[in-house]
Amino acid sequence: MRARHSQHGGDRLRLHRGAGARSEPDRPEFTRRELETAGIGVSFSLGLDFDSDISSGDPEKRERGRRKLEDAVRVCRDCGGRTIGGILYSGFGKYAVPPTREGIRQSAETLARVAEIAARSDITLALEVVNRYETNICNTAAQGVEMVRLVGAPNVKVHLDVYHMNIEESDIAQAIVDAGPHIGYFHTGDSHRGYMGSGSIDLTAVFRALVRARYEGPIAFESFSSRVVGQPLEGILGIWRNLWEDSRDLASHALMYTRAMLKAAQEAERQATERSRLPLG
Repeated sequence: MRARHSQHGGDRLRLHRGAGARSEPDRPEFTRRELETAGIGVSFSLGLDFDSDISSGDPEKRERGRRKLEDAVRVCRDCGGRTIGGILYSGFGKYAVPPTREGIRQSAETLARVAEIAARSDITLALEVVNRYETNICNTAAQGVEMVRLVGAPNVKVHLDVYHMNIEESDIAQAIVDAGPHIGYFHTGDSHRGYMGSGSIDLTAVFRALVRARYEGPIAFESFSSRVVGQPLEGILGIWRNLWEDSRDLASHALMYTRAMLKAAQEAERQATERSRLPLG
């Protein structure tokens, strides 16, 4: 873990729990020691399944979902993590019907209870906004902000992902700026979930929007390839193509690309606000 991550300059790992999980730590104390020794932070990602959907009308499913979320908080705490992102508010998958007002309310109430527990360990719950094929509640940044406000806890934020925004948003950059103070976690990537910059998303506009929004939280790169993803996640996400084979090269490129784009966006902002004035002072 140390050699593969820190040698490329990364400072944070993301571990997945829930549907398709392969990286869930079974020894949190060991994981925490290794991360601390390497000087690497950790965050977690979770997708509830339909049997533990906290927006369901079935109270037993909601209870199973609450227990899963609280268990995730304990694992995150024991590993030294500070953020749990993902589809925490519903099942992870395609729904055949729209959400109900009561289902959304029940989801928010459950999240508020879990958030109170998470706050005791300084853990943030980041509600990931995903496309219509992966949930029926939070498909746009504006809906994510609404859900965060409905939960009403200071440690509940919005988790945005450019892949999903490219599908659902009318204006990605404006959506980022509008959600600004509510964003707690951000995923970069590209339209095909391969190498950054090799797809169709306007990443220059994305990074400039993050700078305009004054976002200073975690930025993580997310990519999938059929070589590394198994079922059920492969089926849920439709990962049928092998977009890369060398994960080290992929990670190195993503880190380099992210740093360069972020620096360019910061300089563009300074150019517009600080360096384009008449020398009257």
